Amino acid sequence: MPKVKNLRFARRALTPPSFTVAAASASILIAAPSAHAQAPLNYFLHAAGPAAYPTRTLGWIFTAICVVVCVIVSALLIGALRRRRDPASPGEIGATGEGMRWIWIGVGVSGPVLAGMLIFALFTLQQVATPLQSPAITVTVTAYDWWWKVSYSDPHEPAQRFETANEIHIPVGEPIRIVLKSADVIHTFWVPRLAGKTQAIPGQANEQWIQADSPGVYRGQCSQFCGAQHAHMAFEVVAQSRADYNNWSEQQARRISANVAASVVAGNKIFLDRCAGCHAVRGTDASGALAPDLTHLNSRRMIAAGTLRNTAENQLDWIAHAQLIKPDARMPSINLNREDVTNLRAFLSTLD
Repeated sequence: MPKVKNLRFARRALTPPSFTVAAASASILIAAPSAHAQAPLNYFLHAAGPAAYPTRTLGWIFTAICVVVCVIVSALLIGALRRRRDPASPGEIGATGEGMRWIWIGVGVSGPVLAGMLIFALFTLQQVATPLQSPAITVTVTAYDWWWKVSYSDPHEPAQRFETANEIHIPVGEPIRIVLKSADVIHTFWVPRLAGKTQAIPGQANEQWIQADSPGVYRGQCSQFCGAQHAHMAFEVVAQSRADYNNWSEQQARRISANVAASVVAGNKIFLDRCAGCHAVRGTDASGALAPDLTHLNSRRMIAAGTLRNTAENQLDWIAHAQLIKPDARMPSINLNREDVTNLRAFLSTLD
């Protein structure tokens, strides 16, 4: 019996179709533990930017009011259940007498509270509508089933325009204008620690702004149910110093350099034959526009919209088993022989 080098490949080859979803889920949990450990979505309780602080305050106040209301209603309900009607005077069923008095008390208390909540919510919306200073950078984010295209453009330097996927880099302490679009259905752009939610709607451009007060990686997520892989449509916002951001953007704007190594040339041909219909790599003849631009693939932390860590093994795993890892994604599973895998790995390793 031949030796199996990749145990995950072997498990998938022997997995019956009925267990496909379970196997894929297990693979995702094993392959990407850091996605949840490093930037969990439960951080929405902790703001990290001026567009998120007012929203966090609003959320805590509304939560406190809801808890108080639940406690009062529960106490009244328990009191009503414990109180017994006098059998000698059953009376009429209806909101009369003492019952109406309680209704008026409830309306008198809840009315001003609800009005106050509405006013506070409108005030919060006004606070987060516009940053204190004009954004110096505009990023266009287009939502697809199920990934995010991120486009950077400089009106003064057209050559600096570039695209990446599922990863937004921003300089610390500066407001960033986000233009949101959708290529298919309604999605929602949400970075819990940096700002509230904004819908990405087909045929319409919506806007919001984000700002990070400290360097770090902030997890984002589509929070609108948009299809089978909605839960695996994540992205990351990487906040860094202005100098680091400038270096990153300059590197991203470059095309890849030609490499004459035989394996790289062979891998490039495989990529053009099997992948270029959807993916683009600037500096080659690959110019697909339906899937992520892979020009600087290896500079990203994650692949498959936050599903897998970006390693050479996971790249090939994703290519060969995309429909097992992310069922119903637009990425097909591609069968490659051992030589093709070796050559394609060599080509992908040049995408820095």
